[in-house]
Amino acid sequence: MNELGVTFATDYGVELVVQEMGFGDIRDQLAIAGPAGEGPDIIIGAHDWLGQLVANGLVAPIDLGAKEGEFLEAALTAFIYEGQLYGMPYATENVAFFCNPDIVETAPATWDEVTALAEQLEADSGGEVTAWTIQTNDPYHYFPVMTSFGGYVFGLTEAGYDPTDVGLDSEGSIAAATWLEGMVADGHLEPGVDYDVMHSLFEQGSVACIGTGPWALSRIRDSGVSYTINRYPDGGAGSGSPFLGVQGFMISAFSENQLLAQTVLTEIFATEEFMQAMYDADPRPAAFLPVRYAIEDPDLASFAFAGADGLPMPAIPEMSSVWTAWGNAVEFVITGQLSAEEAFTNAAEQVRTLISE
Repeated sequence: MNELGVTFATDYGVELVVQEMGFGDIRDQLAIAGPAGEGPDIIIGAHDWLGQLVANGLVAPIDLGAKEGEFLEAALTAFIYEGQLYGMPYATENVAFFCNPDIVETAPATWDEVTALAEQLEADSGGEVTAWTIQTNDPYHYFPVMTSFGGYVFGLTEAGYDPTDVGLDSEGSIAAATWLEGMVADGHLEPGVDYDVMHSLFEQGSVACIGTGPWALSRIRDSGVSYTINRYPDGGAGSGSPFLGVQGFMISAFSENQLLAQTVLTEIFATEEFMQAMYDADPRPAAFLPVRYAIEDPDLASFAFAGADGLPMPAIPEMSSVWTAWGNAVEFVITGQLSAEEAFTNAAEQVRTLISE
């Protein structure tokens, strides 16, 4: 980035200064230094900061013009808030469907195939091996299951997520929970599973497939277990869409050089040279399509493929009202405390009540 800053200084006669700080400190520093006229012109941040940043008047809308076509559409959507674009994405992150090819040669393409695989593996192993497991209270990793049946959390419009359209009790969400309920009833899915248990079952060959993210790659590689990284199975509405976490560049609302800052984004940062350098420094699937399509690391390329139809994690404040009710609904189904329909209907009503307060 510093090297490209020299190029910018040569072309535009303006020095580009890069200041590094802890990622978690960036928001706080912008809120303090920005109003005092001492903050940065451009920050790097996560898209799920957007609701807070916009509500506090800390970032300015941007216009990427023709450059928009060079970015993953879902990554751009992640930086849209109330109909306006506030960031230029550079990297994405999502979960994918890991399977052990020593147990199942080809990853299941549908959740019905997952059910059939569970029946086969349990019969062949005397119940020692099954097809798939998930953490008992884990809505984040459950989301691709839900979307594969047509379920959703909030309706997504051109203006962004609509908090008045809560989808936890939609037809697709209930269908996904009903499938989950069937897996429990047939003995294919056990409660009491957390992150470590889920990974241990996969690493010791007791379960064929799990859903997890790139943060788990080093653990899985170190375990020596064979693995493939795949898209999530189809529940009838297409392959499961995971949440996308997106990082990108935003312009400070307090910057006295907003037009120049936007020029930096479109002319320096939104180039293959710069985006490739960002990828090389911190390998994650790029949001910039020319770099994304050129990824050579097979695991990262597989994550990019699994997240091709991903949906940005809602950055609206109302999302904070969702996690507990939603996670409890998943747990109630897996533990058999409530039926699928009752658990997700109750969760949706809890979310609507919290949002209305």
